[in-house]
Amino acid sequence: MTDLTKKKCVPCSEGADPLTEEEIKELLPRIHDEWKVVDNKQIERVFRFKDFQQALNFTNQVGAIAEEEGHHPVLITSWGRVLVRLYTHVIDGLHENDFIVAAKVDEIA
Repeated sequence: MTDLTKKKCVPCSEGADPLTEEEIKELLPRIHDEWKVVDNKQIERVFRFKDFQQALNFTNQVGAIAEEEGHHPVLITSWGRVLVRLYTHVIDGLHENDFIVAAKVDEIA
């Protein structure tokens, strides 16, 4: 979908600065428009499916991306629905890594 899918997540150290509101606004158009910014600290998107099994399969695919990138989202799986929430815990905010994972999740959706 974007060049973000070609990037790899990099380790983020404590004390690093989270993305500014302006940086978030620059990255947001590079992922699917259903991603929403929450409190300038998180991005989240709800994915809908025909049934629980499809939602669970998607959750497992997202988990594989998270493991490969070393950057793990909050995943809430229910019947026909998966909420994916991304933020970088160590900096209590958003980092480019969150957008990289979001773009890769968009690719499999």
